[in-house]
Amino acid sequence: MRNDITRRDALALGLSAATVAATGVAAHAQSAIKAADIPAPKLPIEKGASLRMLRPVRFVQADEDVFRANAAKFTKETGVEVKVDFVGWEDIAQQTAVTANSGAGPDIIIGFSDAPHIYIDKLVELTDVADYAGKKYGGWLPLAQRYGKKNKSDTWIGLPFGATAGPLVYRKSILQSVGFDKVPEDHAGIVDLCQKLQKAGKPAGFALGNAKGDGNGFASWALWSHNAALLDEEGNVIINSKETIAALNWVKQLYPTFIAGTTSWNDVSNNRAYAAQEIALTANGVSLYFSLKNDPATKAIADDTEHQLLPKGVAKISPMAGLTLNAMVFKHSQYPNAAKAFLQYMLEKDQYEPWLNANSGYWAQPLAAYADAAVWSQDPKVKIFKDTMNSTYYDGYAGPISTATGAVSADYVLIQMCASVATGAATPEAAAAEAEQRCKRYFRRQR
Repeated sequence: MRNDITRRDALALGLSAATVAATGVAAHAQSAIKAADIPAPKLPIEKGASLRMLRPVRFVQADEDVFRANAAKFTKETGVEVKVDFVGWEDIAQQTAVTANSGAGPDIIIGFSDAPHIYIDKLVELTDVADYAGKKYGGWLPLAQRYGKKNKSDTWIGLPFGATAGPLVYRKSILQSVGFDKVPEDHAGIVDLCQKLQKAGKPAGFALGNAKGDGNGFASWALWSHNAALLDEEGNVIINSKETIAALNWVKQLYPTFIAGTTSWNDVSNNRAYAAQEIALTANGVSLYFSLKNDPATKAIADDTEHQLLPKGVAKISPMAGLTLNAMVFKHSQYPNAAKAFLQYMLEKDQYEPWLNANSGYWAQPLAAYADAAVWSQDPKVKIFKDTMNSTYYDGYAGPISTATGAVSADYVLIQMCASVATGAATPEAAAAEAEQRCKRYFRRQR
């Protein structure tokens, strides 16, 4: 059955004509998604069921439009009213904590990445839905399995809906003007490039401030590309290592080439600097490219923009995790079957594929079959985001995900370590030792 929704289909779902035109959801091509014939789990919906859901606010308007339209379809087909509230990224963790600790509130929350592992005792197991979706749609990708399953278990506590990555974003013509066709894969080459960009008056800029996505992402890249890690596989804190010292020395060498002010950058600062042509190199999700592409005033910048996986350094693969949408059903819900049925419905081809396409590459699929969605062939500059959830790197790498690993990320321990060295406030050795002490406090509290 053809699944890409046409313009008429989209308008019938309640999407605005402007959204349809802007997102390309009106694709007429035959769907390439392969789905196995798998019996769905039996989830008899409770009498009088209604659901309330929280999820992070969209960066691409069509994300919300198609998501709401799919929820309305579920209501029409089942009679279950679904109220979806979109909340700010900085608020979702706090509201999840309140919901979990109070035992009241939304039935479903789509949080970020490790959230189900933090509130594991408050959640309904989702293994039946996860096993069904995995068998039907080609299997769950590695990052989805890492965030969806209990550690060292096949029990699912979250249902990942997608992830967004932050690869390098650069101005092709400016790199070429200083003698580079792309960003080098080695650390010394990256420093060389950034020094030349600075001399050309078009420096690099990476967040060294308390930025949930960009700051933590830069710190993780610096560490992982030197084979440093927060934890070993058994969960021991190993941040104070020779690999971390090497990463911090590299950050210290790189920082003077950055545009001024990056130690106070938040998650929108690099977008603004890149759009204003103040920097020629940064790391960001696909939203920056599309905001430039869709504005006639900045389309020329988009045309000159390229994406590249974060350089490997001494790692074997590009060390880039994906910020993951991860759905949880809470035990306090009076309608757990309805909640699971809703999540299953939203992951089915007829709903998920149009939503994935409408996101224009901002979210990448957790299930292998959706790699054949039309979105990945519509713009070659977006294709790089397709394999985001194939990554084996994650927050808390390389140990078990826990409340403590979540706290390390939320309290910006790693990016503050990097920033203190970059600015000369601490030596690499002192900064690594302080980060080790901070991390160990979180893990002691967890016990």
